[in-house]
Parts: sequence; structure tokens; C-alpha cells
Amino acid sequence: MKASWILAAALFSAGAFAQGAPVRIGVIGPFTGGSADVGTAMLNGIRMAVDEINAVGGYLGRSLELEIRDDFAVPEKGLAAAKELVAQNVVATIGVCDNGVGMKVVDVFQQAKVPLMIPCATGTPLTAKFPPAQSFIFRTAPRDAIQAAFIVDDILKRGWNRVAVFADATDYGSAGLHDAVQALARQGIRPVYTARVEANAKDVVAQLTEARAAHANVILSYAAGPEAATIANGRKAMGWKVPQVGAWPLSFPNYIDGAYGGAEGSLMAQTFIAEPSNERRAAFLSTYARKFSMSRIRVPMAAAQAYDATYLLTYALLGIHNGDLNGSAVKHALETMPRVFYGVVATYEKPFSLEDKEAISQNMLVVGLVRNSSVTFAYPEDARRNLFVQRKK
Repeated sequence: MKASWILAAALFSAGAFAQGAPVRIGVIGPFTGGSADVGTAMLNGIRMAVDEINAVGGYLGRSLELEIRDDFAVPEKGLAAAKELVAQNVVATIGVCDNGVGMKVVDVFQQAKVPLMIPCATGTPLTAKFPPAQSFIFRTAPRDAIQAAFIVDDILKRGWNRVAVFADATDYGSAGLHDAVQALARQGIRPVYTARVEANAKDVVAQLTEARAAHANVILSYAAGPEAATIANGRKAMGWKVPQVGAWPLSFPNYIDGAYGGAEGSLMAQTFIAEPSNERRAAFLSTYARKFSMSRIRVPMAAAQAYDATYLLTYALLGIHNGDLNGSAVKHALETMPRVFYGVVATYEKPFSLEDKEAISQNMLVVGLVRNSSVTFAYPEDARRNLFVQRKK
């Protein structure tokens, strides 16, 4: 891909190709269990980037080597995995898809002063737990605070102002519920109904009946794929044709497939839609399909954001010329990246700083639409705008 040639030029300009021990990078995510679609897409994006980077010299001639740990989307297992990675002396870790896991592991990486780059988990508290200037927690996924604001703006533009909010009973749902209510409040709107959905709930018709009685004209869901699918199945069983909108889990296969057609027409915030809308994205999609022998990426955002995160980390490492890749040096390099990286999700010009650990801003988001069991652009103008990869604002 073009990115690897750009990296090759950076390596040559840095006087590369002195041989040395591999640079060890941790990876943590759910690679088995109900969240495996997200975790595997993330891991594939990381592996694809690492293979490209190693093909042109890695870090100053030292190959990148992945230390991979499965967290099973279970907080205690994630905690143990994070401690193992720190003990392995990784220079940084890329990962975390589950917000409950994230709230456990950020403490480990922060205390060890090992940068953690989060390409999947979107819970707003993950990067707000520590003062920005001291924080070793970085993110290339859109935090829920901007997803909520973005999707609220869209539903109000469509004239849907009687909002029922359904949130699952996880850390993700709690944080998302807070962000959704805050986003509505900034528009002078209060939800007409609020519900919490228990994990693995099979039936929420009673709550949906109450939401309909409150005359809701849209459901804003902050729930993982299976719980969001339960909401969609309930709407379908009731014959209630109210639209369901939400954050990026509405693009997950366990929502779209699990809703048995009830997901059609759902709208959600997206950073990346798997359509070849420009040269970078076309190259990414074709390389991914060829490398992993699949025509469809199960969770495209996870793959693309992880791919970009891996390149951003490598670009930061290239700013450290003396080979001393201690955590504080890597943190500083991420905060002061001099080069622009032309990524798949975005064009990254100074993506991080001492006071800002979020690479994604609200202007980078587009509205995704479930159509024929796939996610496409909801608006033609978004598809046209996506010809030009957005920069942070």
C-alpha cells in the first residue's frame, strides 16, 4: 500500500537499517467469545500494518514483534493480560475493545508508564481517567461523547424529537447513557423514556411498550450488538416501525445478523465505511480481502482504526533516533509527531498533544445506514465528502 512507501521514505531519511532486537508491541483484545468479531478485525488491522512496516525495515531496521493476549471481553482476564504485557517489557500496547476491560487495564498501563493506544473501545471515561498531560492512554476511535452529539444532531435534523434511550447494563451502556442524555440536554431535549437492558436479555417488549406509550418517535440505543438486536427484534415483533439509531455497535454483525431483518434502516455513527471511496481505502480493502481471504470485513471500523493506530505508533517511534524506547519517550513522541500520516480513517496532522489524547474529532464522522444487511452511507453528500479524508478539527 501507499502508506508503506511513505514509511519507507521516512525510514531512509532517518538513516535506517541498523540491525537490532525486535521492537515488542503488545496487543490486547477479545479474540474468542461474543466480541470476537470486533477483536479479530482489530487484530487483522494491526497485523496488516505490521507486515507492511516490517517489509520496509520496521523501526530503524528492527522488526516489530507482536505480543498478543486474549482478554475474552472479561475485565479480570483483561487485567491479567495487561499485567503480562507490562512484564514482557512491550514499548506500547494497541488494543481494548470492551469498555469494562478498558476501565481495568488503563490503570496498569498508566502506572507502568507504558502507552496504550485504543483503536476500538469508545467509552468516554477511558481517556478521561487521568489528567491529559500525565496520561499514557491514547485513542484512535471516536469517543462516545462525540458519537452521541453527532447522532443527536442527525436525528433532530430528521425531525425525531421524542427520544427513547435504551442502554445496556454494562460500563459501556452507563457511560453512553450519560453522553446521550447530555447531548440531548444541550439541544434542549429530555428523553421521553429511558430503559436499561440487562446483558443477554432476550425480550424487552415490556419496555418498548412503555416507550411507545410515551409517544417516542425514535429509539437511541447505547447497547452492544446482541442487546441492540433484542431491541430491534422487539420492535419487529410489535410491528412498531420507529427508527433505531445509535453509536457504532449498530454496525456490528451480531446486531445486523441477530436482528433477522429488523436492523434494516438503522442509523449509526461511523468513521469508516467499507466502500472504496478513495485510493487509500480501496487499497486497504483489497489488501485486507487478499491477506485474510475474506470479501467482507466483519467490523470495518475496528480494522481501519487499528491499522491507522499501528502506523501512528510507528511514526512516533521513528521520532526517537537513539533507540531508547522507554514509555515516557514513546508518550512524548506520540504527542509531538512532526510528520503527517495519510491514514485510512483520517489524515493525521498532530493527532495527539500533551493536552489531547483523542485522534478523532466529530467532523470525521459520517452517518451509516443498514441496507440489505450491510452498512453504507446514509447521505450521498457523505459519500462525496468521503472522497477527501478528513483532518482533525
